[in-house]
Amino acid sequence: MLHLLITRLAQGTALLGGSVLIGLVCLVCASIAGRELGALAIMAGFGDLVRGAGLGPVTGDYELVEAGMAFAVFSFLPLTQLTQSHARVDIFTAGLGARINAALSAFWSVVMALVIVLITWRLFAGMQDKLRYGETTFMLQFPVWWGYAACLAAACVACIVSLYCAALRLSGKRAG
Repeated sequence: MLHLLITRLAQGTALLGGSVLIGLVCLVCASIAGRELGALAIMAGFGDLVRGAGLGPVTGDYELVEAGMAFAVFSFLPLTQLTQSHARVDIFTAGLGARINAALSAFWSVVMALVIVLITWRLFAGMQDKLRYGETTFMLQFPVWWGYAACLAAACVACIVSLYCAALRLSGKRAG
């Protein structure tokens, strides 16, 4: 039951991150298309038509992509940890026995859990600083801490999943 809940939580977070990523791709495409249409505005009358239709580059696209990509990366961490899909080089461990590989997997799961907890803690501290100082983005003027808060939510899910995986692998069971 707990494994199913953790799995659904990791999958849901990854789906949310993927949706944000797709939205960012659409945003970048729209912004690039708007810039190109703006370049065509040198044609007489066409520029007025383009601007009148509200077409053009998306204001603050870089700021949105920056915050959205950070959230997407943190959103994929829980599922990656659950399924042990992190990049790894196993050329040296491939010939070792199953018992040693299980011990190594448990060790690295604990290390990863500690690293994710550390990152989450520092992300929280950074968010508090951005909140306290009221820092905003340049173009859109949205508070920077909003991006931190979104990343923190995904990082908290990553903490839950990584601690679960570490406990599971230490007990000798397989999480994913």
